Amino acid sequence: MPQSDFQPASGRLEKLWQRLACCGPYAPLVMLLLVGLPLLSLSRAALMLWQADRVAATGIWHEILLQGVRNDLMQIGIFSVPLLLLVPLFAWRPMWRWWRRLSGLWVILALALLVLLEVSSPAFIGEYDTRPNRLYVEYLKYPGEVLPMLWSGFRIHLVGGVLVTSLAVFAAMRLVWPWLTIAPRWGWMRVLLTWPVILFVALLAVRSSVDHRPANPATFALTSDPMVNTLVLNSAYSVTYAVYGMRHDARSSEIYGQMKTDEILSEVKAMRESFGDKRPWLDNKEIPTLIEQKASVKRERPLNLVIILEESLGATFVESLGGVSVTPELEKLKKEGWWFEQLYATGTRSVRGIEAVTTGFMPTPAQAVVKLALAQRNFATLASILGRAGYESEFIYGGEGHFDNMRGFFLANGFSRVTDKGDYVSPVFEGSWGVSDEDLFNKTHERLQAKHAAGKPSYTLVFTSSNHSPFEFPDGRIKLHEEPKATENNAVKYTDYALGRFIEQAKASAYWQDTIFVVVADHDIRVRGKSLVPIEHFHIPGLILGADIKPRKISTVASQIDLPPTLLSLMGVDAQHPMPGRDLSMEPDGLPGRAMMQYNDNFAWMEGTKTVVLRPGKAPTHGHYDPLKKALESGAAPADAEAVERRALAHSLLPAWLYREQRYRLPEPAKR
Repeated sequence: MPQSDFQPASGRLEKLWQRLACCGPYAPLVMLLLVGLPLLSLSRAALMLWQADRVAATGIWHEILLQGVRNDLMQIGIFSVPLLLLVPLFAWRPMWRWWRRLSGLWVILALALLVLLEVSSPAFIGEYDTRPNRLYVEYLKYPGEVLPMLWSGFRIHLVGGVLVTSLAVFAAMRLVWPWLTIAPRWGWMRVLLTWPVILFVALLAVRSSVDHRPANPATFALTSDPMVNTLVLNSAYSVTYAVYGMRHDARSSEIYGQMKTDEILSEVKAMRESFGDKRPWLDNKEIPTLIEQKASVKRERPLNLVIILEESLGATFVESLGGVSVTPELEKLKKEGWWFEQLYATGTRSVRGIEAVTTGFMPTPAQAVVKLALAQRNFATLASILGRAGYESEFIYGGEGHFDNMRGFFLANGFSRVTDKGDYVSPVFEGSWGVSDEDLFNKTHERLQAKHAAGKPSYTLVFTSSNHSPFEFPDGRIKLHEEPKATENNAVKYTDYALGRFIEQAKASAYWQDTIFVVVADHDIRVRGKSLVPIEHFHIPGLILGADIKPRKISTVASQIDLPPTLLSLMGVDAQHPMPGRDLSMEPDGLPGRAMMQYNDNFAWMEGTKTVVLRPGKAPTHGHYDPLKKALESGAAPADAEAVERRALAHSLLPAWLYREQRYRLPEPAKR
């Protein structure tokens, strides 16, 4: 960075740098903070004024600005860390000249990037109703198409953005100029002693939390308006996080093979018809899996819905399903409703279970859609479907709602309220993952009573957490199954105790007769095994009870994705939706059923006991799953092996295509 390229700066600026020189090699980063923070805050304030109507509807102007500063500190920390890592190599006297140039150039580029992205934001928000995100980066792959589009449709924005960014670069160069003349004031020992402290502070700023998990965009999801939530962020952070997240969804189901889209849809449709599914597919090219579902149970007033998603409650903890006898309450309750004997999770993580149970979406080798960028708005969920029927939806959790981006995903896709750790006053017990399940169910009971009193239909998703390592729960509630206390069996037994206590409360309450309750696991606690896919660890309990639900055993092989369509029917809700799951309320008994399971890069497709496993770069493997032995036994390919493989491949490819093309959504509401 030759000094001859610059014009002399003002005397005031030189004096400022002389004062900052007391910060030694960290002076440029202090300047980045002093300039970057006001710049981002002013930009946010301007965007808020531009979108004043939508911001005013949230009523949280000050909170947006304050949380915005927190996010801005995160981004400045992100810019600072790479440079700080070079301090021990360059920030000492023999290398001082190079350090000044390197750090000065870094600050110029950082400020230019901040300005570029903020200047781009209005046009991007106007087009996509969100701050710059992964699309901003993906469009860079197609300059031949994008540049003409920008020139023809956004010429003023393009020219203005280039001019403003160029001015910003020039201003940043003048700003940094005096730094190139500053002599070193710190000795090597002082640099060495302060460096770990400064680096720790920068990393803490990036993490922006001393809690269990670092802050992420879901932390700043303060409203049910996705666009307003993005105003809390700054555009540099929005793009940075999107790029970070892209590594998760780059791996699609195409690792298993190729199939034309019309062939995929044909296979999926044929599979549905083989189960006698009479729900008509609607002729909608934009949403090819859109169906018209008429509820099998006709009701004058549709029922409310409560889904209790149990953390890590696999069949391994349910005695009647071949597991340990630590769920006596669930064993009693199963006699009162629909009990699933062959229900299987789609994956091995909570977000995968959330994905299946709340959206009916099939699994892929990529991250669950809860965390993927293209699903952060207009993605079909039970909440968005029920919202069109007048329901209000709430997510209740004992921990931090932004974990795994749950808060952000839910508020952007139909939920109107998130209740999490910060909403509990004087909890009975609080552990590493939040308040106890006891507190969680007390809060749920309180909220359900309030909703019943309000008289509006509601959907409540409740997610437990006590059955999670390190297995913390209050003393004196249960007779321990084993010693020591902090084991998974004891934690499950406590969770079961809390569930039984809650159901007793619910039965004695007015809302019981108007509500369907679902108890289902997100996944088993530790999914491992010698087989390509340890199917025995995908087996989970499932129970539907409440209202007028009659006892029934569901013996068909079923998947978590079959729950949402089934629940809509039992509630008495007619709907148009893209969910490919089965409506089990309409199926005759005795069908073999089907399930799908994603285990790392392996995808298992099971029809009855007949199983095929798809693997990247390898031929499909066939086998037979014995539910009594709980083992996947390899064997010769069946006579219809090719047809089974095609069905498996189609169902593995469909969700990746629907996500990538953004086809998993609801149709536009009919105009009145």
